[in-house]
Amino acid sequence: MNLHDLAARGLTCLDAERAHRLAILGLRAGFGPRAAGADPILATELAGLRLPNCIGLAAGFDKNAEAFGPMLRSGFGFVECGTVTPLPQPGNPKPRMFRLRQDRAVINRLGFNNQGLEAFASRLTRGRTGIVGANIGANKDAADRIGDYVTGLKRLWGMADYFTINISSPNTPGLRLLQTRAALDELLGRLAQARDGLPAAGRVPTFLKIAPDLEAGEPAAIAEACIAHGISGIIVSNTTVSRPPLASAARGEAGGLSGAPLFELSTRVLGEVWDAAQGRLSLIGVGGVATGAQAYAKIRAGAAAVQLYSALAYEGPGLVGRIQRELAAMLRADGFTSVADAVGAR
Repeated sequence: MNLHDLAARGLTCLDAERAHRLAILGLRAGFGPRAAGADPILATELAGLRLPNCIGLAAGFDKNAEAFGPMLRSGFGFVECGTVTPLPQPGNPKPRMFRLRQDRAVINRLGFNNQGLEAFASRLTRGRTGIVGANIGANKDAADRIGDYVTGLKRLWGMADYFTINISSPNTPGLRLLQTRAALDELLGRLAQARDGLPAAGRVPTFLKIAPDLEAGEPAAIAEACIAHGISGIIVSNTTVSRPPLASAARGEAGGLSGAPLFELSTRVLGEVWDAAQGRLSLIGVGGVATGAQAYAKIRAGAAAVQLYSALAYEGPGLVGRIQRELAAMLRADGFTSVADAVGAR
């Protein structure tokens, strides 16, 4: 264990949200780790984007685009910033983020707390290297939530390497209703219309981030809607409102559950989306990834790339390199020469 991992574990003694803020400030001050280059077998392509490795940082860690540079240098192959909304908003009342140590999990009901599009955009315009995505959302009190997504897409166009449309947070009332087919057709139709009027419209991938709490047939319906409207791929999945058996004292808190208990559910839904898409969409698997074996399971279930976040709170930044080494060894042991060869190979 290195000093950065020790520091990360030390932060777990503090309130979860305060610890997160201190981590961001430390990264901005230059205290983050610097990883060596990843094993070449992990390099891959995601919806036309060339990734140096397939392990990415999920949205939620760097909400305001403050630390994507340090996180890329720490070894992530790509970083997704946000969720950002057009106007700044404080989010839900505190406390709103809870560690479930015994379960290696987190419950949050943050509610899209962020500094808004202008602050976000000002940071993305600064010089950078590496693949950085923008996860966009709607303000809680927006009269036209779909209009908020269009605003975010237009404002950040040309700044982000890809966009994620987040309609799956459980902490903004009514947001997940946008996953129904009629609402999804309206949302994706308006976004496609806006996108088609922008420069290089066909060369900037757009992903839809979905919840794992879906009824039978819904993953397939969502996949078909994405294909119909020219969406590049789907991120499976956001946090869950379900509650599997948990041991930690905070298990009864309201909000979205992430971390280890989400792995099985999110991987199952990922496989269902893969089966429905039949190679027509690029998929990103997220939810409960803390080992190379879990990243490998996501890939074999259909993910072209994998994201993580919650496990960092328990393991520290050294986790990224450990997952990469484990995953590279597993790919070679099974005779694969690339990540792409293993996608969907159950």
